[in-house]
Amino acid sequence: MNSNVKSGNRTIRGYATVMTLACVFAAFNVQASDDARAETVKFVDLNLDTPAGVEALYGRIHAAAQRVCQQPAGELAAVRGCMKKAESDAIGKVNSPLLTAFYQKKTGSQPQTITANR
Repeated sequence: MNSNVKSGNRTIRGYATVMTLACVFAAFNVQASDDARAETVKFVDLNLDTPAGVEALYGRIHAAAQRVCQQPAGELAAVRGCMKKAESDAIGKVNSPLLTAFYQKKTGSQPQTITANR
């Protein structure tokens, strides 16, 4: 019974995060280009309690950030900045300790933290 609750919560959190990630990628691309692009990163099929699941999600977020932040002119500094911000914000919003630790080890950066306002 407890595992059903965990699965249900993970599914709801997954769908909410997918929507958030789509919005995050769209928002960051607006700064880089007149044509806002977004990409949905789905990870309901991944177990974020395992290193393999975390690594797979990071790979998906990284690949989506590359595609969304890509610019025709190819200004490398702008693309890197966009990608770093998009990845950091997305990982912060997923709010998974293992994913955060993986991101920190991989990039040496802290993801954006989410604060609640009333």
